[in-house]
Amino acid sequence: MLIYNTTFQVDDEVQSNFIIWIKECYIPEIEKTGLLKQPRLCKILSHRDEGSSFSLQWEVENSTVLHRWHMEQGAKLGEQLVDIFKDKVIGFPTLMEVIE
Repeated sequence: MLIYNTTFQVDDEVQSNFIIWIKECYIPEIEKTGLLKQPRLCKILSHRDEGSSFSLQWEVENSTVLHRWHMEQGAKLGEQLVDIFKDKVIGFPTLMEVIE
């Protein structure tokens, strides 16, 4: 089992719109494919003065499934994020392996 995490750095001025968009558009769109499962959206607690950070985590079976999702949908959603929020939101992906 892998965890696909994207950490989003979000400017304060778009934070409310970002949260609405991620919950109402981005997550439901990804769930439609059934390739990524169990979304978890978290606010990262920090002492930074500028902006906020959020972590969106998904369970994914393996790297082959993740690559398929990225080719079929992930790249398009990344472009959509840039189109909507410009440089006010930046995402950094991380792939983690669950150790049981």
